[in-house]
Amino acid sequence: MVDHYETLGVAREATPDEIKKAYRRLARELHPDVNSTPDASEKFKLVTHAYDVLSDAKQRQNYDLGPQAGFGGGGSQNFGGFGDIFETFFGGNQRPGPRSRRERGQDALVRVELDLEEVIFGTTTTLEVDTAILCTTCEGSCAAPGTHPVTCDICRGSGTIQRAVRSLLGNVMTSNPCGTCRGYGTIIPNPCPTCQGQGRVRARREIPVDIPAGVDTGLRLQMPSQGEVGPAGGPNGDLFLEIKVSHHDVYSRNGDDLLATLEVQMTDAILGTSTTLKTLDGEVTIEIKPGTQSAEVITIKDRGITRLRGAGRGDLKIGVQVTTPTKLSHKEHELIAQFAKSRKTQAPNLTHFQQGLFQKLRDRFLNL
Repeated sequence: MVDHYETLGVAREATPDEIKKAYRRLARELHPDVNSTPDASEKFKLVTHAYDVLSDAKQRQNYDLGPQAGFGGGGSQNFGGFGDIFETFFGGNQRPGPRSRRERGQDALVRVELDLEEVIFGTTTTLEVDTAILCTTCEGSCAAPGTHPVTCDICRGSGTIQRAVRSLLGNVMTSNPCGTCRGYGTIIPNPCPTCQGQGRVRARREIPVDIPAGVDTGLRLQMPSQGEVGPAGGPNGDLFLEIKVSHHDVYSRNGDDLLATLEVQMTDAILGTSTTLKTLDGEVTIEIKPGTQSAEVITIKDRGITRLRGAGRGDLKIGVQVTTPTKLSHKEHELIAQFAKSRKTQAPNLTHFQQGLFQKLRDRFLNL
């Protein structure tokens, strides 16, 4: 380890004036403007750093004491309060060693909006995420190319400064992070110019994503190690995808089932018919039985949502709504009147209120 006193060529008992004179002499000799030798610039940095430490009374005292101070530091200023005592006995700011610059990156949350068609079978997409990525200039070292972190002169690489505190319980030792290196044990004289010594930069990144079938609004999918990179090239956090399924004009969802409404003319409901419908994954032909009533449900198996956990698909459930014509021609009115006259039906009467399945499905659709 470089000794600052040796660097300046002074004794450890040198006065501040002697240190200043030594620095000025060496600075004139080693300054890059007057000295073109290959190692002059590096020596000039060492001399300047040594002077910065030794010219500051507090830093010089910490440097002379090293990472651990003795017990004999008397004086009224060394009487610690109960806070120092508690820090000593119950952990305080003590660390077993210098902390690493490498830390895990933060998790990221991205909201993904999907169409109902994509939910049925799943989809593959590419997301653009604004996140932190590894700095390619320093590759996470935080130092400029060709340089590297150096051991802190104050804590000698321990990351902490210990001092003796006289308290009511006697002399105790307290440990605090080194203020010079912030507890890292090393300093970076020449930070990377690209990331400013962070080891990472902000950038847009494309991430391929496979979204499984059966997801629903509010579901979160976790993608391990796809979040932002940590400081100093630390491991990536996780990426969470929050799903939102877009509203569909025709279909709604009930679990793994799809719900829809089919309007049927009164005559088709009376006589029966067949029709071909365009569903989300192809055409399907259904039969309207003679005498079909409103609120009846036609179930088409395995035409619903693919189950997220499990095998197979839900069903497509179609609620029938029989429509009554409101505008009739004179001839149509006469035919309907003849039909009504030919049937001996009872007059309208009250009965117990019933809410059919179709009404429940319709209410669910309107509330989605």
